This record gives sequence, structure tokens and C-alpha cells, in this order.
Amino acid sequence: MRILVVEDEKRLAASLRTGLEAEGFAVDVAHDGGEGLWYARENTYDAILLDIMLPVLNGYKVCETLRAEEIWTPILMLTAKDGDWDQIEALDTGADDYVTKPFSFIVLLARLRSLLRRGASERPATLSVGDLELDPASRIVTRAGKELSLTSRELSLLEFLMRRRGEVVTKAQILNHVWDYAFEGDPNIIEVYIGRLRRKIDKPFDRNDIETLRGSGYRLRMPA
Repeated sequence: MRILVVEDEKRLAASLRTGLEAEGFAVDVAHDGGEGLWYARENTYDAILLDIMLPVLNGYKVCETLRAEEIWTPILMLTAKDGDWDQIEALDTGADDYVTKPFSFIVLLARLRSLLRRGASERPATLSVGDLELDPASRIVTRAGKELSLTSRELSLLEFLMRRRGEVVTKAQILNHVWDYAFEGDPNIIEVYIGRLRRKIDKPFDRNDIETLRGSGYRLRMPA
């Protein structure tokens, strides 16, 4: 397993290299964000340990750039102690997990092994289906470059459909993921919200991308 460590504190970087190599990993080290980005683009890694506060490019920018370029290598961010907003932004820019400094090496190792078990599946920070885009962090939806105004529930329903683009989803699946297991209202509420979404994201653009499959459910059609 090959790991990239991007950390500007040279003693910490050296310590991480030593510890990881002792665990059988091959390790490359970069000491600034620009160098780290170059390594991640030019080589294939099983995971990246990425500090946030880096010279040249900070960790957020490195992570965001890699995800924008569809490089899905699992990223474990190293964040400041008690930095709640650091952790939130790390995850929102596409990181898979984080540990806070100072951290226990055995905890970091356990988090790293967990990431390696998951692998490098596609998980973009911004969801796109054709010219329809949704940023889950900012809750902004655009189509053909035009920003759309959606309610929180409409956004949640759209995000669910976009994450399962091309798949048929049932009413039960939508209720379980967009509402909750304790919902006791009329299941036909889904038809109401599907209709609202169509009026906002399809009809103004002369599209029919949200399909109803009678007896099966709904599907957000992939672009041809």
C-alpha cells in the first residue's frame, strides 16, 4: 500500500513516515500543498494524509482540486485541535475522514486502515447530472448556469435522486431517506414534491428528466 503524506511540519512528517513504513506502507512525503498536489496527480496512491495549514496551497484547496479533477484517492485530513469548522470544511471539500492534532498514531492508523478498506470509489463534493448541479455543502442548485430556489425538503429529495441517478427508487426508499422511519403521513406527499421539483428543474428548461415508472417508482434520467 502506497501512502502520500502532505505535512509541512518536518518532524511530524518524518515521524509519520517512520511509523507507517514500520507498518509495511510505502510512503512519499510532500512539505507544501503545491508539491502534494503534484505528487497526487502524477502517482497512484491508496490514501493521502493531508494537513490543512500548508504553504503554497492549503489542504482544503488541494482536496477540492483533486476531487474536481476526479481523483478519488481516499483523503484523511489532519485538522487543528477543537477546530469544528476545520472538520466541517474538510468533509465538505471532499475529504473522507479527519483526525485532530495532536493525535494518537494508533488512532490515525486505525482511521487509515478503515479508509483503505473502503477504497477509492467516486464521491464528488458537487453532484452533477448533465447541466443540473447541486452543492450539498452550500445547498445551491443550478441548471444551465441559473440558480434555482428550492425548499429544504425539495433539496433533500433532489440530492437523493441525484446520488442515485439512473436508478429506479421506490416511494418507500424516498420516505426512509428524505423523511424518516417515523413518518406517518400520506405517502402521496412524495408525488406532491416530485411535481414541485419538475416545475422548478424540468419545465422551465423544457426537460422531462424526472421520470415516473408506474408501479415501480421514480428515476432521474441520465443525459444522453
